[in-house]
Amino acid sequence: MDICKEQENTSQCGADTMPLECFMVLSTQAQKISIATLCCLFGTLCVLENSLVLYLIFSSPTIRKKPSYLFISSLALADILASIIFVSSFVNFHVFNKTDSSKELFLLKLGGVNTSFTASLSSLLLTALDRYISISRPSEYKSLVTRRRAWGALGVLWGTCVTISSLPLLGWNCCTLNSACSDLFPFVDTNYLSSWIFLVLVLLASIVCAYAHVLRRARQHVAYMGKHQAQGGKQSARMRMDVMLAKTLVMVLTVLMACWSPVLLLMVYSVFVKLSNPLRKVFAFCSTLCLLNSMVNPIIYALRSKELCCSLRRALSRFRRQPRATEESPEAESTHKSSAIET
Repeated sequence: MDICKEQENTSQCGADTMPLECFMVLSTQAQKISIATLCCLFGTLCVLENSLVLYLIFSSPTIRKKPSYLFISSLALADILASIIFVSSFVNFHVFNKTDSSKELFLLKLGGVNTSFTASLSSLLLTALDRYISISRPSEYKSLVTRRRAWGALGVLWGTCVTISSLPLLGWNCCTLNSACSDLFPFVDTNYLSSWIFLVLVLLASIVCAYAHVLRRARQHVAYMGKHQAQGGKQSARMRMDVMLAKTLVMVLTVLMACWSPVLLLMVYSVFVKLSNPLRKVFAFCSTLCLLNSMVNPIIYALRSKELCCSLRRALSRFRRQPRATEESPEAESTHKSSAIET
């Protein structure tokens, strides 16, 4: 690691730049085991839970037709991709200390991680906007938020995320531009990192604004229901559903901010100040919190979404009935037939 110390002040990518080994900040076996355990645990649970969410949504004809669940499906898909790409590349690099054969391959993997995490945040924004329209303009919701528009929004979302995340691979990196490199990511230009951080902050700020409005309207709905408790019908049921969804999305936002704040703060700090090796180790551990966010999201949906809970119960009931039907013996089948004939 002497070469890393000698080139500690290197700010540009070139022949004398720090090698990839200098970014492998985990120095002890205990640190590597801890990171590997967290990544494998969070990543496995994230893939299983989000796969279950996708199955529950698309196995139900009623649920999959609703635009709001298309946004949740996009979130689940993004979290699955983030878990697979992030865990495989992160553990391979920091735990097994394996480097890619070329700069392009490394930037391709990094682009995949950026795409999936950015798409996850963008899907949360679309979900927040969906709730915003549902509560602020309930009478026009079905005409404003259609399946066609939802698919169009998702297409723009994923296309934009892929384009932005591919910029380092396409040439916006410190090697091609011979510019200042990031202390956290090899080959990444500091200006690109600053731009990506700004994009994430804009997404988070937009989500917070949308949820603030949702919360305000949810409180108004609660007060309205308190005054008109005797009135039943679809309007009260609609309001109760809006309040529950608002609370669910606020829980998602709370988890989102708690998981992403440490990573973003260290990224912002790295843009202005050169990070020490201990801080880079802290960043490596904080990165696993992004996986924790992806793992917790489907749990919140399962606990708070009545429709997904009903779909899960139906799936479990079908699963329980299926073995009984397949395990019946030929004698039992003939008995059923004879009894049917007798009746």
